Parts: sequence; C-alpha cells; structure tokens
Amino acid sequence: MLQITEKIDASATPSASLTLPFEKRQKSRLRVLLDDNQEVALMLERGTLLRHGDLLRADNGLVVEVRAAEEEVAVVSTEDPWLFARACYHLGNRHVPLQIGDGWLRFQRDHVLEEMVRTLGLAVRHESAPFEPEGGAYGGHRGHEHGHSHEL
Repeated sequence: MLQITEKIDASATPSASLTLPFEKRQKSRLRVLLDDNQEVALMLERGTLLRHGDLLRADNGLVVEVRAAEEEVAVVSTEDPWLFARACYHLGNRHVPLQIGDGWLRFQRDHVLEEMVRTLGLAVRHESAPFEPEGGAYGGHRGHEHGHSHEL
C-alpha cells in the first residue's frame, strides 16, 4: 500500500487529490482512499492538521493535494458586530471549532449549539460546505494575515 509520509510546500504540482472532512483532516495516521479510489496510508508527523490546498508526498513521489470535503454545517450571519462577537465568544467558550468570515461563522451542526445561538438573537441556516475552522491561537493558524475570503 502506498504511504503518504510528508507535507510539502506549495511549489509542487499535484497529480492526485484527497478529499476529507475536517474530522479526518485532524488525524495523522489514517487509511484513506484518494479521489481516484487508490488506497493509501497517511503516516504523517503526529499533530499534523491538514488544510484545504495542502500538498502531501507519498513514498513513491506522488504529490497529493488535500481538499476539504463538503459537510453539513450550521451558518450564522449578521451585520451586527456586537451580536457576532457574542456568538463567537459563546461558541469559543465551548471550544467549538469555528470557521469565521466577514460577518458569518460556520460550525459543525449541533442542535444544542444552534439553539444557544438562536437565544442570542441570531438566525441559523444549514448548508453543505467545506469546513475550514480557525487553527487556534497557539498553533496551526492559517487565518487572517491576508485579505481574501475564506469561503471555499
């Protein structure tokens, strides 16, 4: 079985792709299927978090592009910065992975969290979208050092 053992810089050209939901992109040891149905073993450094667009190299030299799978997510949007900050605070206080955009946030569907956000006065809608949450304050952050949108 082919083994994917390293994350590489973005200058290589991928010849295969791997689409995974966020839950699986957090695992460094995993048996998966590439998008062409080839079985591979992820054998990455422990603690590796895969992001949409990351490139990986297999032991045979194959370069694989990581893609964020569409997932069922809850989406909250508002133009009220106070309400937006309160929603982010309360969800973050529960250590919920959040994808934060300009006036919107996404989290994995959870009826308890959705009800909490509604009680703050925000509407929640459901959609299927790639989920790419913030990496956190202490590592893995690929966030807002640039000016473009994070919608995939």
